[in-house]
Amino acid sequence: MDIRVSPCNRLEGTITAQPSKNYTTRYLLASALAEGESLVRRPAKSDDAAALISCLRALGAEIVEQGDGCRVRGFGRRPRNPGVINPHNAGAVLRFLLGTGALLPEVRFITDFPESLGKRPNADILDALAQLGVKSESDNGRLPITLYGGNLRGGKITVSGEKSSQFLSSLLFLAPLIGERVEIAVVGNLKSKAAVWQTLDVIREAGIDIKADDALASFVIEGGQRYQPRVYEVNGDWPGSAAVLAAAAVSPESDVAINGLCGDRQGERAIVDVLAAMGADIAFENRSARVRGGGMLRSVEFDGDKATDAVLAMVGAACLAQGTSRFFNVENLRLKECDRIAEPLGELAKLGVRASEKRDEIIIEGNPAGFAGGMALNGRGDHRVIMLLTIVGIRTQKGIIIEGAEHIAKSYPDFFRHMESLGAKFEYI
Repeated sequence: MDIRVSPCNRLEGTITAQPSKNYTTRYLLASALAEGESLVRRPAKSDDAAALISCLRALGAEIVEQGDGCRVRGFGRRPRNPGVINPHNAGAVLRFLLGTGALLPEVRFITDFPESLGKRPNADILDALAQLGVKSESDNGRLPITLYGGNLRGGKITVSGEKSSQFLSSLLFLAPLIGERVEIAVVGNLKSKAAVWQTLDVIREAGIDIKADDALASFVIEGGQRYQPRVYEVNGDWPGSAAVLAAAAVSPESDVAINGLCGDRQGERAIVDVLAAMGADIAFENRSARVRGGGMLRSVEFDGDKATDAVLAMVGAACLAQGTSRFFNVENLRLKECDRIAEPLGELAKLGVRASEKRDEIIIEGNPAGFAGGMALNGRGDHRVIMLLTIVGIRTQKGIIIEGAEHIAKSYPDFFRHMESLGAKFEYI
């Protein structure tokens, strides 16, 4: 599906934030690893959530979706062996379930997205699992991957945090179910620490005791623990909301509020501070973020690793700001659904955005007057790129077409509907 994005100077109204993708994933997994029935209220409805539910069902979890929640009867430390697990294009689902799959004597992971998930690296977690007694076969750490587990041992292990925090999170979910004490040391510079804090919050909420140092460099998990069934409430999603807030900030006559957000461990709530630093009229209080457009935005410098999934939304705002913005420490963006540095900058260049890249930096020369538009841009099969192009597209004179816009459903299937409720105009091609 392609979408024509029309110029829009005013976004106005109030929406409720979609449920958090990251917390949904973690609550569903914790529920599956428990013995007994848990309830996950307000889970995200997205391609990633659907992929995880499908995989957990294949592993033996009974999941009933009813109303605004999911009832999950878990398999505990004894998942059923489906033989093959297909997480489709969901990177977090793959990495988290590689840990769960280690409980099985043999299981194979595949994908029907070889040009996206199939290219993403997983050698770091396979190396860590090997220290727990799991053998593996893979294409140099890439899918397809076969694990030979089922006879895990504890002890001291290391895992690299250089490419993704998802490897560490996967091990943290697995470790309590091993019959022996596990000590994990993180080597290298751990990426996306906020996501690890989310993992720790959920695991502890599920009744597991994990000791972690403040730097998230070492962890101690006693073996033989059990996840407890719980009732979980999913918070609002800051990464998706960041794109809507950025779109409102660059629109001259906007007044937009997003309810249902909270000050939790999602690093992407930094969008409020970043937009404020850029000169936007924005505030967050009582679980609601409100932004009024109209002011001249100015450039910003930001450590993108603190809010990985909001960086491209910030880039969208920077395209319409005065001066040169720099987003650094973002090299791990190259390992997402697409290379989120080179590929979106290539599309923005077609619009006339002056931008450059370094190995771990995005540099944007803003243009507050906006851009001419009038051409088709490719969403690169990446939901965050599609949101970025939408933010810039509403500030073009002739509009744009976003090719492959259906991939927005990976994390935020209601994105365009929410934007339309605020006054944006789209044509679905």
